Amino acid sequence: MMPRNIAYERLDVSGGTSTRFSEDYARVRRAIAFITDNWRDQPDLEEIAGSAGLSPAHFQRLFTRWAGISPKEFVQAITLDHARDLLKGSASILDTAYEVGLSGSGRLHDLFVNFEAMTPGDYKRRGAGLDIAWGYHPSPFGSALIMATERGVAGLAFADGAEQEQAIFEDMARRWPAASYTNAPQLTTPYAARIFTPELWRESEPLKLVLIGTDFEVRVWDALLNLPPGQAITYSDLAAHVCSPRAARAVGSAVGRNPISFVVPCHRVLRKDGGLGGYHWGITRKQAIIGWEAGRLAAPE
Repeated sequence: MMPRNIAYERLDVSGGTSTRFSEDYARVRRAIAFITDNWRDQPDLEEIAGSAGLSPAHFQRLFTRWAGISPKEFVQAITLDHARDLLKGSASILDTAYEVGLSGSGRLHDLFVNFEAMTPGDYKRRGAGLDIAWGYHPSPFGSALIMATERGVAGLAFADGAEQEQAIFEDMARRWPAASYTNAPQLTTPYAARIFTPELWRESEPLKLVLIGTDFEVRVWDALLNLPPGQAITYSDLAAHVCSPRAARAVGSAVGRNPISFVVPCHRVLRKDGGLGGYHWGITRKQAIIGWEAGRLAAPE
């Protein structure tokens, strides 16, 4: 089923720099950080706008344009009560996905993805012989690092500002230290557009991924790809599907090493008590992605 989408300012796919995304996300990020600390008090529009240094009317327009939902609706979307609601029946959701045949390489999910996994031997060679193009691109969640091979997207990470970009690249490159890396944003721009522009999500043109990890990690990431849009799962439920409920800690480590953030939806994995848990690219960004998705699901078709 095609996800519900709303219009959002299109990416500059020419390879140029868009300041609109970075400026909007910087302001929204401050507001989300405030919400993170104060969600129990259900802050009103004036309080949240003040945290971003904007007037209520200006902030309402900016936030709604960014998220597709109002600040009030966003607060509701990321409270722990909402997280617990998402978790209800999480196991049966994944069971259903498997039962209807979504466990094969032609699976459908919100980005219409198919993937191939590197062999265990390829992984053990630490990326030797692998050519990876990379580039930074504007996204709704800050500056996005896209890494791709000739077969598809291999990595997606996020940075908060240009001062972080080199460190984030090095963090990702350490996963495959023997690979050859080329700064080629002209090659990764089409992938950025496909990933962050909902209007380009098409079943007929699946986004191609290359999963590079251990066999166990790939099985965890494969299970995540079966989660329907807007649905969450606990670490223990995810472990039960991959191997054993007692392997929740190992599953958590694999989730944390997910190399293709957002597309492989590790942000939808929550603690058993409904808490958000951790996120390699920051809890504020995890909340931002959950709320952004909620805005797309809430929008009329």
